[in-house]
Amino acid sequence: MPPFLHLHPIKRFAKPSAMRIFRTNQKQNTMKRVLGTLMLSAALIAGASAQSFNKKEFVAAKGDTLKYQVLLPEGYDQGKKYPLVIFLHGSGERAMDNNLQLKHGSAMFTNPVNLEKYPSIVLFPQCPTNGNWIKTFPSRNDRGEMDWNKSTNDSISQPLQAVKELIQSYIANEKVDTKRVYIVGLSMGGMGTFDLVARNPELFAAAIPICGGVYPPRLSNAAKSVAFRIYHGDADQVVACKGSRDAYTALKKFGAKVEYVEFPGIEHNSWTPAFNQPDFMEWLYKQKKKK
Repeated sequence: MPPFLHLHPIKRFAKPSAMRIFRTNQKQNTMKRVLGTLMLSAALIAGASAQSFNKKEFVAAKGDTLKYQVLLPEGYDQGKKYPLVIFLHGSGERAMDNNLQLKHGSAMFTNPVNLEKYPSIVLFPQCPTNGNWIKTFPSRNDRGEMDWNKSTNDSISQPLQAVKELIQSYIANEKVDTKRVYIVGLSMGGMGTFDLVARNPELFAAAIPICGGVYPPRLSNAAKSVAFRIYHGDADQVVACKGSRDAYTALKKFGAKVEYVEFPGIEHNSWTPAFNQPDFMEWLYKQKKKK
């Protein structure tokens, strides 16, 4: 573990061994981000010819059009199979421009270093302006927290159904390693990540929901085969971290391979420190289905 990270148990939320938290040295972490930005800038300049995302459209079975962008591996080899990554954006990136969804997270995949180290097919679908990745947002309790402790029998939302069909289309028509299909999402996309994995655990090897939430019992089937790494900021006033904590606790109970990383003092933009975790990409790409 790098010297600027210290791992401490969260005793007030669960048993000391059940949940852990990263505390960072702020000065060292700030310097690390600055150096990382400079290194990435230099890499981007040096790799001006590197792969970039391309705009596409997918028509779902019911006629809905899903706008998305795709990044293919450099030197896409039809004789190989590649991991497939799906990234679900938050509510602030809903639009019809097929561009805004790249605001957060896309730079990790176009970084020339990562392009070489983690060749993969990456999909960034865009939820329409008036749509949602989940059909119904939970009500809030008297503390302002989203109340995930209620069951829902909602059918899948139309945009998320289109994402599911898009994934199936790529598996059927492109060179996808079906043992290495991953999904990442933040905020509304974190909720969508939990939702899609709960509905279709057979599709995924790993999931990274960031500042999301879910009705915990829905994760029982996904716990059997999907690896989870959950991120949240403990000062989040938009989507309270209780949703992630409860999801983590449930997944542990169900026997899942799961980690929960909580950032002290971080508000809703917990994706920023999450993306800056040194092993974010490494953890994701090393996950593989056993069957």
